[in-house]
Amino acid sequence: MIARQIEIVEVSARDGLQNEKQIFSTEQKIDLINRMVAAGARRLEVASFARPDRVPQMADAEAVIAGLSLPDDVTTIGLVMNKKGALRALDTKVRELGAVCVATDSFAGRNQGQTSIDSAEMAADVVRFANSEGRRAQVTIGAAFGCPFEGEVSPDHVVALASRIAEARPVEIALADTIGVAAPQQVFALVGRVREAIGAIPVRVHLHNTRGSGIANAWAAIEAGAATLDSSVGGIGGCPFAPMATGNIATEDLLYMLDRSDVATGYDLVKTIETAKWLGDVMQAQPPALVSRAGPFPPPKA
Repeated sequence: MIARQIEIVEVSARDGLQNEKQIFSTEQKIDLINRMVAAGARRLEVASFARPDRVPQMADAEAVIAGLSLPDDVTTIGLVMNKKGALRALDTKVRELGAVCVATDSFAGRNQGQTSIDSAEMAADVVRFANSEGRRAQVTIGAAFGCPFEGEVSPDHVVALASRIAEARPVEIALADTIGVAAPQQVFALVGRVREAIGAIPVRVHLHNTRGSGIANAWAAIEAGAATLDSSVGGIGGCPFAPMATGNIATEDLLYMLDRSDVATGYDLVKTIETAKWLGDVMQAQPPALVSRAGPFPPPKA
């Protein structure tokens, strides 16, 4: 019997592709999104409204969104770094805006040209602006578990950022392990503290598998009460502004753990694996995910 349920946001079309050297065509991105919707995804990051000269993989954000024709129960998310990006997003049919702040000054400066506090204020302003325009908005706190430039990040500072952002009433606040340094105990503790600080606003967790702890961290996040997890089919992805920021936790690896643990997701593991293999063919390389190599267990009947 299914004991619990967790929402998974599929991020391959945005965070997954943004760090890949191979430029995917608009049609290939739309195909990837459609395949994951067919596999069960009901919330997906589909584009980033970043400067094309800084994130060339996302230069066709508007074209990707215009080319989508998805069921009404599917929520598309566009990442925005500032109000200029929000204005671009609001000119499209993307259903939700994802704003970003960063937990350290050094990373925030490289990522957005701001201090950490200023990035939180900007994210809160984006939420208020989106809400005033009738659009959903949420915020991700990047480098919440560790920074490539400053090292350890104070949990007190992350909680303070979350509390400040919560005043803008986003639909959720995400904690991102942008460079894949977190450990399960750290994830459990920080998710719990942020949940306590922001009350009824759900917590989402965005994890990378840089050091092999991503799936264990996902379980810790669930145990701590996170409502939503991000993942990327094939385990592709990374941050172009963070050294050594390798792929997201793989959707198929996460699904395998959750399926075997009686946690419902609404995804079809076999269809997700098929998408990972299609992605490998397009990339002409084996994605880093493990379950798409080994297959599900028990093996599906012929």
